[in-house]
Amino acid sequence: MYEPIYTKRLVLRKFTEDDLTAVFQIFSDEKANEFLPWFPLKSFGEAKHFFERRFAEPYRRGQAYQYAVCLRSDDIPVGYINISPDESHDLGYGLREEFWNRGIMTEAGKALLKTAKADGIPYITATHDRNNPQSGRVMQKLGMKYQYSYGELWQPKNKLAAFRLYLLNLDGIENRFYSKYWDASAVHYVENIQ
Repeated sequence: MYEPIYTKRLVLRKFTEDDLTAVFQIFSDEKANEFLPWFPLKSFGEAKHFFERRFAEPYRRGQAYQYAVCLRSDDIPVGYINISPDESHDLGYGLREEFWNRGIMTEAGKALLKTAKADGIPYITATHDRNNPQSGRVMQKLGMKYQYSYGELWQPKNKLAAFRLYLLNLDGIENRFYSKYWDASAVHYVENIQ
């Protein structure tokens, strides 16, 4: 696990302590973190703590699929992409705003999903805030299919949000329905997504 993944323009690799400046740049970006469950980082000290909790600890536990997204030209992280180790196999990603609209997350996502499929992960889920349709377009470009929408009080921001759940089956079982968020939310519905 954690062999670097190379694409035409990118390297997906582990974050290291040498990346703390990049971690701060990624996770302090107000626009890039607007629809994520944490508040943007405010200091380098917060970045060190965030790095330890979000990356170093999972790496020590051997939990895979926590990657820095770097341009091959300089190997400096400009974003991240991950798959959670729980049964949701939730795909998460973020990218500094100045790198948006270049296909970077789609390229990184395709590479990571190829690795996940080879490793035997049966499916991937992903959610996005309805107010962040750009994230949903990345999911669609990765071949993910919309399943349903649901409401959730998002912590620690204490914000009521409406999310859309997408699913991609990697094992060929096409009739899978991932019901966790549907079952947990009193507010759930199916939208007509184009």
